[in-house]
Amino acid sequence: MDAQQRTIAEECTAASEKDRMSFPQVLGALAGAGFEGYFADLRRTVKIYYLPDGESIEVATGGETPPVAEAFDSAAVAGAVRWAQAAEADYCYKGFCQRIMAAGCMGYLVSLPGRRAVYFGRTGEMHVEHFPNW
Repeated sequence: MDAQQRTIAEECTAASEKDRMSFPQVLGALAGAGFEGYFADLRRTVKIYYLPDGESIEVATGGETPPVAEAFDSAAVAGAVRWAQAAEADYCYKGFCQRIMAAGCMGYLVSLPGRRAVYFGRTGEMHVEHFPNW
């Protein structure tokens, strides 16, 4: 992994958290830098970005997070995704994370080649969202 790829992963993390980049913009930046996806560990507050050759970089995310609810509510996770996609004036990434954690989501995996995000709970329940075109 080169220095530019590290910088892009770090900037995508910071820009998401500060609402400077939308999810489609993050996907485009990561794809352009050669990444194939990332894992957001909401309990540990880190994101791990992966290259196709197996290299990865772990980037700390910001601040405190609420605890993850015990029960996974797929409909509530889907609702949070729809809120994010609608780009409503009150949307923020931190609020999105709070909503999905309240719905029992402990993390999510984003696959660029698979064009999907997989949200999952403590006991393996999951909700899959296919990307709209970005």
